[in-house]
Amino acid sequence: MRAAGRCPGLLLLLVLAMAAWGLRFPQRHWPVPYRRFDYRPKTDPYCQARYTFCPTGSAVPVMKEEDIIEVYRLQAPVWEFKYGDLLGHLKIMHDAVGFKSALTGKNYTMEWYELFQLGNCTFPHLRPGMDAPFWCNQGAACFYEGIDDAHWKENGTLVLVTTISGAMFNEMAKWVKYDNETGIYYETWTVQASPEKKSIVWFDSYECSKFILRTYQKLADLGAVFNKIQTNYTSIILFSGEPIYLGNETSIFGPQGNKTLAAAIRDFYYPFKPHKTVREFFVDLLKIIDCVILNREFYLFYNLEYWFLPMKFPYLKIIYEEVPLPVGSKTSVSV
Repeated sequence: MRAAGRCPGLLLLLVLAMAAWGLRFPQRHWPVPYRRFDYRPKTDPYCQARYTFCPTGSAVPVMKEEDIIEVYRLQAPVWEFKYGDLLGHLKIMHDAVGFKSALTGKNYTMEWYELFQLGNCTFPHLRPGMDAPFWCNQGAACFYEGIDDAHWKENGTLVLVTTISGAMFNEMAKWVKYDNETGIYYETWTVQASPEKKSIVWFDSYECSKFILRTYQKLADLGAVFNKIQTNYTSIILFSGEPIYLGNETSIFGPQGNKTLAAAIRDFYYPFKPHKTVREFFVDLLKIIDCVILNREFYLFYNLEYWFLPMKFPYLKIIYEEVPLPVGSKTSVSV
């Protein structure tokens, strides 16, 4: 692995990007649609989670069609089990959905999150002997019996949002299987042109809150009528001018790839590696500030492709904004 410590110049990157355009023109439809896949690949043994993904997970049950299912909105600070409500003060929240069966009295929780924790989904590993950055960025749905009331209530939200039939729940379960098998990669960042509400969104994130919003929309399309309550969600936004398409792993890091661009991408990601000492962290933090804020440069990995983001003020922002509960695409029928 080459030692890193510089941030490539914007002019050089623009020249490299124009060369990449000669091979393939960039996608011009914004936001770039999230890519779905035919199957979920096996994870590489190199990818290891500090905390096991979905440790008590179970199959989604088949409900009796005449059952009445209460649907709950669940929200709590990210990593509350380790940091308590600390991240809640920053409005960095994790979302889930709960269900309660009237016939059996059983409760269930369903959520979507990273297989190998957030850091691995947001930044790659630079492995010795490998030119291309190595990503451990799969995400997936987790379903398990029970709702941990204390976890969701203490620093977050546990509130009834709608009631559905068992038949609607079963249809939703089929959709969850499809969604989980085809939408397999976690994406932390939303990228947009400015903080203005109607600004262009270049890339949309694909994380826990987006799964919950998709689930609510599916239930609405099946006929669920949602209560009129305020629902807010966390987004981590990068602000950028129009992104520049650079290529995929093969075109950049392969035998016929662009070695200068490949080195620039590795150099960019190097300071985001895990740190063993506080001193290492602060040294690399200065490099990140120099690259992202002073030089206004960021490399985004999205749909297995690399893009260059010409960063703009305020560069990054965490927002906690209202997204209304959905209305179905067909006439809704109350349960």
